[in-house]
Amino acid sequence: MGRSKEEFLEQFGADYGYPDAPRGIDELRATDFKRLEGMVYLDHAGATLYSEAQMADVAKDLMSNVYGNPHSQSDSSMATGDLVTSVRHQVLKYFNASPRDYKCIFTSGATAALKLVGECFPWSRDSRYMYTMENHNSVLGIREYALSKGATVSAVDVEEVIDPSKNHESDNFFKISKRSNQRRGDDALLHNYKNGSLTAISGNSLNLFAFPSECNFSGHKFNLSLVKFIKEGKFMSFPSQQQGHWMVLIDAAKGCTTEPPNLTLYPADFVVCSFYKIFGYPTGLGALIVKNEAASLLNKTYFSGGTIAASIADIDFVQKRKSIEQVLEDGTVSFLSISSLRYGFKMIDMLTISAIARHTASLATYVRKKMLELKHSNDKNVCIIYGQHASKVKYLKMGPTITFNLKREDGTWFGYREVEKIASLSGIHLRTGCFCNPGACAKYVGLSHSDLVSNFEAGHVCWDDNDIINGKPTGAVRISFGYMSTYEDAEEFLNFLQSSFVSKSVGLNNGYLVNMNTLNLEDYWSQQDVSDIRLKSITVYPVKSCQGFSVQSWPLTTGGLKYDREWLLQGSGGDILTQKKVPELSSIRTLIDLELGKLFLESSKCKDKLQISLLENLTHLSAEVDVYGQRYEVQSYGDKVNSWFSEAIGRPCTFMRCTSSKYRSCTINGRGDRLCRDTKSKLSFVNEGQLLLVSEESISDLNSRLSSNNGNGKHRLSVDAMRFRPNIVVSGSTPYNEDNWKRLHIGDAYFTSMGGCNRCQMINLYQSSGQVFKSKEPLATLASYRRQKGKILFGVLLNYEDGMEGEDAIVETWLKVGQEVYPSTE
Repeated sequence: MGRSKEEFLEQFGADYGYPDAPRGIDELRATDFKRLEGMVYLDHAGATLYSEAQMADVAKDLMSNVYGNPHSQSDSSMATGDLVTSVRHQVLKYFNASPRDYKCIFTSGATAALKLVGECFPWSRDSRYMYTMENHNSVLGIREYALSKGATVSAVDVEEVIDPSKNHESDNFFKISKRSNQRRGDDALLHNYKNGSLTAISGNSLNLFAFPSECNFSGHKFNLSLVKFIKEGKFMSFPSQQQGHWMVLIDAAKGCTTEPPNLTLYPADFVVCSFYKIFGYPTGLGALIVKNEAASLLNKTYFSGGTIAASIADIDFVQKRKSIEQVLEDGTVSFLSISSLRYGFKMIDMLTISAIARHTASLATYVRKKMLELKHSNDKNVCIIYGQHASKVKYLKMGPTITFNLKREDGTWFGYREVEKIASLSGIHLRTGCFCNPGACAKYVGLSHSDLVSNFEAGHVCWDDNDIINGKPTGAVRISFGYMSTYEDAEEFLNFLQSSFVSKSVGLNNGYLVNMNTLNLEDYWSQQDVSDIRLKSITVYPVKSCQGFSVQSWPLTTGGLKYDREWLLQGSGGDILTQKKVPELSSIRTLIDLELGKLFLESSKCKDKLQISLLENLTHLSAEVDVYGQRYEVQSYGDKVNSWFSEAIGRPCTFMRCTSSKYRSCTINGRGDRLCRDTKSKLSFVNEGQLLLVSEESISDLNSRLSSNNGNGKHRLSVDAMRFRPNIVVSGSTPYNEDNWKRLHIGDAYFTSMGGCNRCQMINLYQSSGQVFKSKEPLATLASYRRQKGKILFGVLLNYEDGMEGEDAIVETWLKVGQEVYPSTE
């Protein structure tokens, strides 16, 4: 055991690892979570993991018993009904809710439970719906039902005011600050308004207040004494008899994984949960825990099988059942999934929920502390943690969740997508974005309404790659611990942060991207008559993401190498197929015979080769498609060609040829802006530049690093130039010299450098014995020294300068292997 773990156990040994349980964390991890070997899973707030013992119990149960539809009277059906009732009670017990006071309604998840409350709540024009800013979108969505019925909706900020003289947290006071009111309807500006605030309403109106037991963004745990505070109307400025009746909804989807609300102490009217958040399986099953009095107020319009006592098909007659569960559950419940809940609770009961809370809290507390200690070489903080340290209440309770962003030593931000990409290469599973919690995200990250609107207008939507806009993060990084998380997981994550994002005081070529501004290279173009750099190989890739073919010489056109990436495959849903989505594309071999004017294609999945005429006119099948934001006019092929490709990759697809692309223009304003891509050049189906160049010397340097990083491996790890799908490979330079080239001259051809090529997971795909495999390399090693502002760069993108004014002019200059290469840095 290392000294670091000894220190950790000295501080947290009483809480970490389930010392009082039949099995400790090390045994639990070794026997029930063997599949986690080699990875660090830190997204338990998104979905925790099921244990092997749990799934073995589920499988044994299903193979040993017969469960019938509970809406019947057979023995198997009656047995199922009894089992469902038993599990309902088990769920209520988890929330310490008496079956006399509460009912368990099974739903497809927490979101469905929230939707059920929203659509059945008896909204009126006098109703109010209030929710805390820190809430999931699924809670915000309830406002659509409220607003549609004329109710008033408000988001609020809740601040806990602690009185040190009082011993019980139930005596705490909450300061509630209301945001602007939301209403719909013609008289929205007149109804229930007085000087910008709500006036008193009729005393018999029903109102709803919603908050999470734990914020899924920050991990902030709300004091559940808020339930009593709200129900007693202490936060309103006018007499209680004029406030109407307040009901409380708790979103416990995140909080119940370590601290389920105790409904005997905090009698909320509605509580929602999803069971996969607690013990991983089953997915698609949740519950609404509803107080009996609250359930009687819900107005369910729709009826279905199992919800009614009688109905007549041809007249308006229906009699609903009396049972709350049968009325609110539509059709047959997911009884096999409900049966499996017993084995998830079995694991929780073995460890105990209080021990799980202490175990996960010990890890989160330790990691928070270590993250805050991380400093760059200039003593600037690396980690900005949201939640606890932004709160005025210094001892605010936190869940086992840490949400943060990272800063460079110059004070700029690392984008969260960059962090996620590097984490993935390191075998670390985490979450990024706003986690469907826009209020908490805006609050902690510091995004104003104008920021949010301008970000959307700039094209930012949920789950995209726009992680930094106008110098500010649009989201954050989140890690979260689960009951099977270990100290080793925490240490691996901290080591990842240290090695990947903390700057060190070292000399030149410190293992990160070479500083291009410090290099003083000769202008070979203007100062040398003979170059030592030679064109080593030329490769053409006619079909996007399929194999290319090498040639000794090849013509250039306004689009780059003639016929390069002039074809692609489109999926049945309109998506563009690439190796990242369809690895089988890498097994399709291509060849173009210029004399015959034909494209030849082969696949091991197809008996016959495919021949396509380069001169065939397909104008009757013309269309326009969008490929990564660029509009193209394309020609589609017929059923015979499409069937061949569909057989080759094992899915329906359409083969398309680029006939023209829109011209795009951009000015490269000096060295600092060289990542700008587009000039006035024709692009075929390439992502950015017309051609990709790599050097043998850069490949050699990369391989030496791969060997060093994997020195203890069984096999020497190396890659060749073709792993990067270059059009041009040059030799005779120095490693990464190409980064500094602005233009180059090969034979009679002139090219402009568009900057480095941002690499993705595609370079980690490789073929062996006819199969496609994926590894962490070489992208993981490249990430360790070739990162620049969120991009992992290797090779440079080129555009061909044809020297012609007209769009349609074509001059076929030829490239030939062995030609001298004259780069220019000016």
